[in-house]
Amino acid sequence: MRIRATVAAVSGALALSALAVPAAQADDAASRADIAKIREAAQASSGKSALSTRAPEEGQPYALNVTFSNFKIAKAVKVGTTNHVSTKVTYTMTHGADVDIAADDFYTDPFIYKGAFDAPDNMLFGNNYGKCTPTSSTTANCTGTIDFYPADSELINSDAGSWKAGAMAIAFNGQDPDGETFDITKVGYKEQGSLASTLVQRYSKLTVNASPEPVKKGKTITVTGKLSRANWEDNKYHGYVSQPVKLQFRKKGSNTYTTVKTIKTNSTGNLKTTVTASTDGYFRYSFAGTTTTPAVNATGDFVDVQ
Repeated sequence: MRIRATVAAVSGALALSALAVPAAQADDAASRADIAKIREAAQASSGKSALSTRAPEEGQPYALNVTFSNFKIAKAVKVGTTNHVSTKVTYTMTHGADVDIAADDFYTDPFIYKGAFDAPDNMLFGNNYGKCTPTSSTTANCTGTIDFYPADSELINSDAGSWKAGAMAIAFNGQDPDGETFDITKVGYKEQGSLASTLVQRYSKLTVNASPEPVKKGKTITVTGKLSRANWEDNKYHGYVSQPVKLQFRKKGSNTYTTVKTIKTNSTGNLKTTVTASTDGYFRYSFAGTTTTPAVNATGDFVDVQ
């Protein structure tokens, strides 16, 4: 889902509006809308995010005999202000022998969610449904993506941090949701959360400038810079305040940086400190990162000491 507001108003992780259709899947919008309706019906009937094993009742899909495991996703995904970011996921789907995963109207979809599975703060899917390759009569290896479009207001700053992953499957079994004889009790549906976790982080930038250049040995070098990170609410970069950042030095001819001192960014994310010139080399700032913001190193700035 690429909009936040609807989930908070509906009970259940995947009780999504039919309007919650990713823009990149406009060519498959009808199927997405149909699946959203099935999800909503499943949520309304069960009151939970994962359907229990039960016989279908009027107005409900039945619990599809599918489970998910071995979900793999990047440990962290760095998302900036405007660029589309896509991360690959893989998972295993185990299903009953009566489930035809090769059917044209069978779908599986990975997703990630922020907050509780039953009432998430936000959810994101991929641009396309997952694709599965059978490994036996009852198992398949599946791949998909999770896609991020920060410029489309699908994220807010508080979304940064830990997310969990899940997957769903739906079998329409020849039922046409737009047909006059549509019978939802013949549609199978299953969703499962807490399959894995990842960090969704606000992309960071770090600069450095050491001056004067050149400088006489024993004189003072002033090193300035700025640590900033993506703001998902105005699509700009703002200073990351009160963060510890290391000033590091690499002697000319060496490949190793050593830490000179640690200072904190000010109220605008700026950095400023001084050191005594001793030998030719490169100065850089280095930020270790947080759960919401990735680590970043500034490109070293060379100082010629005479």
